[in-house]
Amino acid sequence: MLGEEIRVYCRYSVKAGATTAPGLLVVHGWMGAANPDRTFVDEGWAVMAHDYCGKTGDRPHFTKYPEKLRHGNMDAKVAGPVRSKTLDGEFITDPRQTSDYVWYAIQRRVLSYLEQQKEVDRKRLGAMGYSYGGTLMWNLATDPRVKAVVAYFGIGYNDYYRDKQVWLYNVPSVEPPKSPGEEIILASIAPEAHVPFITAATLFLNGSNDHHGGHERGLESFKKFPTNVPWSFAIQARGHHDTEKIGHNSKFWLEKHVLGKDVAWPEHPQSEIHLDAEGVPELVITPTSPDKVRKVEMFYALKNPVSFARSWRDTPSVRQGQQWIGKMPVLSVDDYVFGYANITDDTTIVRSTDFNAAIPAKLGNAKATDKPSDNISSSGYGAWTNIAELEGPKGIKGFRSTSNQRGSGTEQLHDPKWQAPANSRLSFKFYCTEPQTVLLTAADHNSVELEITASDNWQEMTIAPERLINRFNQKPLAAWSSVGKIHFLPKAGSDLTKVIFADFKWVTGTRR
Repeated sequence: MLGEEIRVYCRYSVKAGATTAPGLLVVHGWMGAANPDRTFVDEGWAVMAHDYCGKTGDRPHFTKYPEKLRHGNMDAKVAGPVRSKTLDGEFITDPRQTSDYVWYAIQRRVLSYLEQQKEVDRKRLGAMGYSYGGTLMWNLATDPRVKAVVAYFGIGYNDYYRDKQVWLYNVPSVEPPKSPGEEIILASIAPEAHVPFITAATLFLNGSNDHHGGHERGLESFKKFPTNVPWSFAIQARGHHDTEKIGHNSKFWLEKHVLGKDVAWPEHPQSEIHLDAEGVPELVITPTSPDKVRKVEMFYALKNPVSFARSWRDTPSVRQGQQWIGKMPVLSVDDYVFGYANITDDTTIVRSTDFNAAIPAKLGNAKATDKPSDNISSSGYGAWTNIAELEGPKGIKGFRSTSNQRGSGTEQLHDPKWQAPANSRLSFKFYCTEPQTVLLTAADHNSVELEITASDNWQEMTIAPERLINRFNQKPLAAWSSVGKIHFLPKAGSDLTKVIFADFKWVTGTRR
């Protein structure tokens, strides 16, 4: 490539004795490794995975880049990727100078290698990419050999937009000047640049809070698809790199568009934010086949323009004729309200509506009916990750973490309803019959070790912000009001899953 030889490391897996097997290219994420998906192998696919990460650590097997293309190694300790600037710090002048260009070319060569395998039916090829591999899918989807792709998380709108915090719903909306390198990236290399030229049926699976591309700006890409190319997307509420509730879509999608199976994929639903008769915002959903709908889940968020820092609330949906409606009470009619829904049909396929945004005051005679609350647990624990809700002693409802490795946390504090008031402290109850030490982290970089003492009764703890220390500057946290998310992890040797938490609230200080 570009006059240089690249030795690409691939792994291939197929059932013994297979003939005319559909081919599937699996592309790993950032700093990942080649790993064929055994689930698809077991179902009769010929699966090939390749490494594009290059040299990192002491891995024995990796793709070997020549010196002139050393920027293909994404590990900064080896070279580091080239995006808008070269390794020498100069703005790029040609898209072929970028690492993404190299990675795009590699995956197409691997696709050629896959279709040459004796077991593979070269007329039935699909691809699936995870994280940055999902980003690379948008280029691969322009290859006419590929019938369908599934992109997990990678959507684009990172270069410039995320990096310079150019959020779609910033108020006021300001776009700083683009550098010459950014201009080239956005016009030719970024995933969104490929959308008008896509030929493969494209499924996008993402989390509403994943920072790999703005959720709402990313979905704008689907408005630019060629009219004859099938597409669909599903967004897991409060998901970061989480798709366990929507990941099964990929099997249906590939079977439909690569294998040609008769899979009844639901048409894209209509959605819109209205005001009800009382002036309260509501999300109105109109599925194309209402009688095939098994479940409608509605979510909404307030104010925050940062897509991956929103606190998404569940709102009950009520069917009225051929539509589903969910109320979205707000604290201010002059701030944005955001909403979308996930619709599960009778095949279990999940399809999301468009991302909807509106300033209620601009819709008519809007009314703010929501109020701030010091009781963070008043809405339950649906906004917490990796938990099991339960009823503890004395009938107190709380939750237990289900993952000692990942811990449990919430971004609920980004919601202005539960944002900490001035001079407040965080209070919560806990129940644990064995002593544990846990780490409480706030806003990613501020933390404190907490001693969870053993007792047969509920205990209570109140945490002042200054107890949490920033790991970079070693300064105490000034105020809880600057925190949008908190997270619990166990200290080495402790077990977070043995602690029941409940009744989170703000204490002391005056509610604003």
